[in-house]
Amino acid sequence: MSYNRREFLQQLGFGALQLGVISAIPASVWASSLQYGQLPRSSPDEQGMTAKGIMDFANAVEADKLNLHSLMILRQGKVVAEGWWAPYAPDLKHTLYSLSKSFTSTAIGLAVAEGKLTVEDKVISFFPNDKPATVSPNLAAMRVKDLLTMSTGHDKDSTPALRGGPDKNWVKSFLAQPVEHTPGTFFVYNSGATYMLSAIIQKLTGNTLLEYLKPRLFQPLSIEDMDWETDPNGINTGGWGLRVKTEDIAKFGQLYLQKGEWNGKRILPAAWVEEATRSHIQSKGGSRPAEENDWLQGYGYQFWRCRNDSYRGDGAYGQYCIVLPKEDMVIAITSETSNMQAILDHVWNHILKSVKIGRVSEDKDVLAGLQKKLTALNLPLTPGKPEGTLAAKLNGKSFKIADNELKINKVSFEFAKGWCLFRLKDDGGEHLIVNGIGSWKIGMTDLSTLPLKLVLTPVPGEIKSKIAGNGAWIDDNTFEMTWRFIETAHYETVTCQFEGDNVQVSFKRSLAILGNTKDPRPVLTGKMLT
Repeated sequence: MSYNRREFLQQLGFGALQLGVISAIPASVWASSLQYGQLPRSSPDEQGMTAKGIMDFANAVEADKLNLHSLMILRQGKVVAEGWWAPYAPDLKHTLYSLSKSFTSTAIGLAVAEGKLTVEDKVISFFPNDKPATVSPNLAAMRVKDLLTMSTGHDKDSTPALRGGPDKNWVKSFLAQPVEHTPGTFFVYNSGATYMLSAIIQKLTGNTLLEYLKPRLFQPLSIEDMDWETDPNGINTGGWGLRVKTEDIAKFGQLYLQKGEWNGKRILPAAWVEEATRSHIQSKGGSRPAEENDWLQGYGYQFWRCRNDSYRGDGAYGQYCIVLPKEDMVIAITSETSNMQAILDHVWNHILKSVKIGRVSEDKDVLAGLQKKLTALNLPLTPGKPEGTLAAKLNGKSFKIADNELKINKVSFEFAKGWCLFRLKDDGGEHLIVNGIGSWKIGMTDLSTLPLKLVLTPVPGEIKSKIAGNGAWIDDNTFEMTWRFIETAHYETVTCQFEGDNVQVSFKRSLAILGNTKDPRPVLTGKMLT
């Protein structure tokens, strides 16, 4: 039987108010209490790893402010360490960005095994009605294999032309792009190529990529509740947009480590696993020399080769599925960072070096210290004071907001011990965010559907998204809130500055913070209503 987290906590006797502070329960307690579809658990020492190395990794990524959201380490088929930085939690999905590509590649491998296509098939053969009037020799020569290896012959990524072009037929837009190089000879990272793999699956099977993978991959691995973005015509985006849980990422890596076998059953041909994860073309990326650069180790079928004779699927801002065959190890990581290489450096310098031959004789205090560390992981709360001199004056008050392009017309505040309720009203209605003071408060919001555009890539058709809010007084006149959209990689900082009966409300996306850029949205100004 499968339980969601709320049902589990209710069975333990937690009431409605306690469920509001769900993040106070250690992630490992929840993880270890689930049974259905879980990977087996063990400890680092029993599987030949030192707890100190894993502890050093956790400390290092925190010291470097790499903003990890989750970590799961498998050795010899067992989870030896796992942790979620609150408010992220094991039962939450997470946006994978380009780690989605490795799942798309797997669908092609399954379709090849079923005899539906070969990697030598020409791309235009699947779409005779969408090809341009004049087909260039390079476009005519482009194969499925070239889509898989990011060697389509395009001089630049085709994705902007697909997503931002006037034609809602992305397949037609892709085939209309100039192909400057001979396919198979020139590497350029090209998410549009992966989208075409998804389109091929749908063309051949009549099912979306997600529908195709459910009975063949997700169900055998007990992966549930996944979703995937689509293009305007209902084709899964392929190169991005998949959301699954951290343990699902780990299961996927373990399937590849086991050469396509799962619980004694062949899921994916071993030959495909070997072919998909070897280097087919010299990759590009990063500024460091090859011996220090995990983007210069070669590229396979939507998998990157890594240093230390390993390979990975990865996605923007630090979504990782790392497979180390020699060490019989899989590492799953989600995060939001601008320094993806730094995470990999810490993996090699700490986790990899923690691997020993045979069982490790480890001090029980070290193991206990690691467990304590992993069950108490937290992302930083909004810095500041829990109480402000203006809170009583502002409690229950509303501010009329001047005309603005976001069409927000009113905001209001309610303060109580331990929380602040923020209300925002626009032409679409009223929207509420509960912010913990000194803790995270978990809730739902529909702000992702507003012109505010708080979520970078919301799933089409999704009305509500999960959010964790936290606030503090950063000075006597300024209340600041952090809103984490906890099934994505991203967050918002919302700053409210008060002067007399006036307020200024400004928004800053985490992506703007990462890039040290100015948020393009206007600063709202308002006056208190009497």
